[in-house]
Amino acid sequence: MHTWSGQRQAVQSRRELLVASAAGFAGLRFGRPQADASGVIGPGGGKAKSVILFFLCGGASHLDTWDMKPDAPAEYRGPFGPIGTSAPGVRLCEHLPLLATQAHHLAVVNSVGGTVNTNDHHAGYYYNLTGHVPDVTFRTLGNDRTPQPDDWPFMGSVVGSRRPQAGPLPNAISLPHMPSTKPYTRPGQFAARMGVEFDPLYLHGSVEEPLRFQSPSLSLSDALTKDDLLSRQRLLAQLDAARQTFDASPEVDIWKRQQQRTLDLLLASQTTDAFDLGREPAGLRERYGETVNGMSLLLARRLVEAGIPFVTVFWKENEKIKDKCKSAGGWDTHGNNFNCLKDYLLPEFDRCFSALVEDLADRGLLEETLLLVTSEMGRKPKIGDPRSGGEGGAGRDHWTHCLSVLFAGGGIQGGQTYGASDRFGEYPADQPLTPADVTKTVYYATGTHDLEGRDAQGRPYQLLAEGEPISALF
Repeated sequence: MHTWSGQRQAVQSRRELLVASAAGFAGLRFGRPQADASGVIGPGGGKAKSVILFFLCGGASHLDTWDMKPDAPAEYRGPFGPIGTSAPGVRLCEHLPLLATQAHHLAVVNSVGGTVNTNDHHAGYYYNLTGHVPDVTFRTLGNDRTPQPDDWPFMGSVVGSRRPQAGPLPNAISLPHMPSTKPYTRPGQFAARMGVEFDPLYLHGSVEEPLRFQSPSLSLSDALTKDDLLSRQRLLAQLDAARQTFDASPEVDIWKRQQQRTLDLLLASQTTDAFDLGREPAGLRERYGETVNGMSLLLARRLVEAGIPFVTVFWKENEKIKDKCKSAGGWDTHGNNFNCLKDYLLPEFDRCFSALVEDLADRGLLEETLLLVTSEMGRKPKIGDPRSGGEGGAGRDHWTHCLSVLFAGGGIQGGQTYGASDRFGEYPADQPLTPADVTKTVYYATGTHDLEGRDAQGRPYQLLAEGEPISALF
């Protein structure tokens, strides 16, 4: 593989080089919205030039992080207690001491009802990444419900489509992996009906080499130099000129733009510069924590500085702890929930996310960068999952009926909590919201007010008709 630290290694064939999108050519037939830069900033919101979405893969327990219930019975509240923070209106878990010092930047939203008809991961991803209620196929197909070309688009693709592209890097980048293990790729993380040209570029990282990020679809073989690539591109241009009827197809026009994007990225020095974490001081890397998730957030900050409108960090599971948590090594804590959170997940999250908030604030970038922390679900308030030993297994099962999200920056007023769940944390009780409202809040913060798309026949449709922005947060 070619790595962004500048080292050349063996990579894929030229055909693979041209594949810069996971959704594939099939998504092209559904048309795309009008990317009119004049519609980016409108009334209300609009301060966020970029978004960093930190998605806690697996389903993070709201009750053990930022929606604690210290007065609930022990079988609901668990052993963790709240901690004082830098904001009287924000209460966090005792195992988030670093984030507690940044609470004056945070807006905690504790009343998101994300109920899906499967109470499971695939549908939870889709709902929270697109704002759209999953259709019946999520129930009938389960984990076999792979991403479809007519799915509703990922919020990052929508935001990116409304911004002019300033350089060779695309407007939406996701890292350090594409959830989940193939063939069970999670729906909702692609542009889908908007067309593959708005798909995020994926950068891959690993637990073993946290400073190294690469994109398998952007690689040159050992026998192919950049000069060779340019020569071949010129030859292809001559061949294409002889196929004018074929080239008149709008789908082919989009595909050619995908090829050009790939070529631009391969030849751009800015690409290697933006992805090179070796340029960051060792002390700052240490502050984030040199884990794949910590370095992904540091890279996200670098990408924001490079002008990328939407960066998504999908929490990378650590298989070394999967047996300890009865999960894939992430936030899907079916068993041993409290020890797994206390010993592994919360310390890593606390360190890296608090560092991101602090770093952006110190650089004067927080006001123009919206941060969103969310997940595909919360965890079941009643402790004990039958699949992992019941009450004695100390796990929390899936729970899509209530989850919490964190916002910071991008015009958000920090130091506040919005909404509330009931006394057990089971359902929203005060100021109830849905993932559509959260998604609309992202659009509001970024000034993404033009949500009209057009299908293959040129007919208009709304990319997200449901939901309202949580304007009280601003």
